[in-house]
Amino acid sequence: MPGFLREHPGSVALSLLLHGLIAAALILVTRISLYPSATAVQPMSIDATVIDSRVLHAAAQAQAEAAQARQAAIARAAAEAAEAKAAEAAQRRQAAAQAQSAAAAEQHRQAVAAEHAAAARLATETSAEVRHAAALQHAAEAQRAAEAEHAAEVKQAALAAAAKRAADAKRVAQAKLAAAAKQAAAAKQGAAAAMQADLRRQIAAEEHANAVESGPLMDQYKASLANRIIQAWIKPPTARKGIDCKVEVTQVPGGEVTSAHVTQCNGDAAVRQSIENAVYRASPLPVPPDPALFQRDFVFEFKPNE
Repeated sequence: MPGFLREHPGSVALSLLLHGLIAAALILVTRISLYPSATAVQPMSIDATVIDSRVLHAAAQAQAEAAQARQAAIARAAAEAAEAKAAEAAQRRQAAAQAQSAAAAEQHRQAVAAEHAAAARLATETSAEVRHAAALQHAAEAQRAAEAEHAAEVKQAALAAAAKRAADAKRVAQAKLAAAAKQAAAAKQGAAAAMQADLRRQIAAEEHANAVESGPLMDQYKASLANRIIQAWIKPPTARKGIDCKVEVTQVPGGEVTSAHVTQCNGDAAVRQSIENAVYRASPLPVPPDPALFQRDFVFEFKPNE
């Protein structure tokens, strides 16, 4: 508002003058309405009235112009206020942007500083790790060298022990070979004597078996076997007279029968089965009067009707 007064002093003065004239005219009109007779007697009132109408017209016009000027001043003031507010908002935005930019710069600076610090720590840690790795490698190499030296010593000792064992084994082997040769010579002599004795015993046993088998003892033994089996035979209903069958028998020492099988027979299946059953029932078979007569496998002729 002070800026408006400085820019338009004439308009403000004219407006004040017009307002003063309007106020005077209003006062005059009021007095005329209050005292009509007095104004009618005085001739000068007509001129005053004419002058007041022009004044009123001018005052109204001035008032309108003043209102327009006020509206324009108000509009300009509002525009100036809006501009000032916009400028202030712009300043605030600029200040906020600057603050944000400064914060971002500070954040970036802190991030860069943190990165530098992290890089420094990493470099320090890496250097420490490198030194630690170098120390470990050096220790490992020293350990490998010590292990290699120990392994060489162990290998040398093992080779020496192996050479000693080989020499001892060679001496033992030579001694064993000599003893074995001596035993072989003795055994050869003993084996020859034993073979001769066994041969003599076999010849004597064969001669005795031949003598026994060709004598009456074999016939008696076979007759006792046949009688024992025939006595154990249960005649089936289909059996007829004149049965003649050959039976293969396997026994163990003591007469226990382990197998019985009819090979040739003029009887039917029932007769065959009954003969095999009779052999098993007759077990154990009679013991031969002379051990030379014992036969593990023998064949006898089954003739129950004779």
